[in-house]
Amino acid sequence: MNINPSASLLPNASDAVGMTMLKKSIDIKAQSVAALVNSIPQPAAKLPANLGQNINTTA
Repeated sequence: MNINPSASLLPNASDAVGMTMLKKSIDIKAQSVAALVNSIPQPAAKLPANLGQNINTTA
């Protein structure tokens, strides 16, 4: 057990490997999310201009 406080604050090799793996995992997730967002189809037909302009709020 190392009780030297300055030695415990220094990053070691396993921390660096862990951070690299985490960054790689986040990058892979970001790419998959971007692919999912890009795969959403665009609406086939636009609605007429008069639809979606008003909201009826009668109770």
